[in-house]
Amino acid sequence: MEREITVVAEDKLFAFCSTMLRMAGMPDADASYAAHCLVQTNLWGTDSHGVIRLPSYIKRLQNGAINPKPTVKVLREVGAVARLHGDDGHGYIVAHKAMAKAISLAMVHGLGLATVRNSNHFGAAGLFAREAAEKNMIGIAMSNVYANMVAPGSRHAVIGNNPIAFAVPIPGMRPFVLDFCLSKVALGKLLVAKDKGEKIPLDWAVDEDGNPTDDPEKGIAGAMLPMAGHKGYGLALVVEMFTGMFSGGAILDAIKGMVANPDEPGETSHTMIAINPLTIMDEDEWEARTHALHAKLKETPMLAGHTIVFPGEPEDAAEIQRRRSGIPVPAATIATLNALAEPFGVRLEI
Repeated sequence: MEREITVVAEDKLFAFCSTMLRMAGMPDADASYAAHCLVQTNLWGTDSHGVIRLPSYIKRLQNGAINPKPTVKVLREVGAVARLHGDDGHGYIVAHKAMAKAISLAMVHGLGLATVRNSNHFGAAGLFAREAAEKNMIGIAMSNVYANMVAPGSRHAVIGNNPIAFAVPIPGMRPFVLDFCLSKVALGKLLVAKDKGEKIPLDWAVDEDGNPTDDPEKGIAGAMLPMAGHKGYGLALVVEMFTGMFSGGAILDAIKGMVANPDEPGETSHTMIAINPLTIMDEDEWEARTHALHAKLKETPMLAGHTIVFPGEPEDAAEIQRRRSGIPVPAATIATLNALAEPFGVRLEI
């Protein structure tokens, strides 16, 4: 049976998140940015990476697993490539600084790549790819995560469902944005299903014995299944090489999970890439070609009841609707948030 859903205004959710993050030790600017990331993700309809993640973040800030005031520094920089250290900071903050570095390198070289180690969970990869698109650059953001996904036929998790996102600016239009993890669905969808009291499809996750399960709690304790079988597993390895291997950070089972290792830094790695298309193409040509691509796709003949989707459109539509009517949050999630906030004398206003 589905459980109660409460609709919360965007500004109230932001105020609550930013206050809680400040009380957990983050500087004002970082707390506001992290709160923006949480609420923005909910606005896009990606509830698996929204405020449902706040309790874990707060607990990890309090117990020292996340450094609330990291000094993110450049370890080495050669030409268009830089290698950074995240100082065990919140993944939002570390990834944001890494993408800012990639963008600054791209402004000089036409392309910039910044890889960073010693970070933590960074939420939705699309947050950072979009930051490049806002600067009229193509953005690519990726991260490795703790081993939470099986390989085809393996009994236990061997690799993370490593997320990757692409954002391409289109002059005068919202950007193309493709953001996905390499499991069938994100682990956060199991967290949402658990809070809603729903079962999950059998092709989402396996239990601790490697058997498919429709129970989200058993799936959380077990492992995720890769998207597209061996293809999803193979792409996860590609991301692992571009992040943990390239940055000199932790890889595979050396990465710590927020559930299994709540008191330890995640040691995740991220890689951010920014590409300035105007280094090889003038602005008028870029605009004409991106608009032509969009228009041609939209002219595709479709079966009855179907509409072709340009990546990024569902999130943009959800944002418009949720800014107007509010953000739906499971009552169980609100109860968890308020229980967490009670010692601080804070409450989420509905």
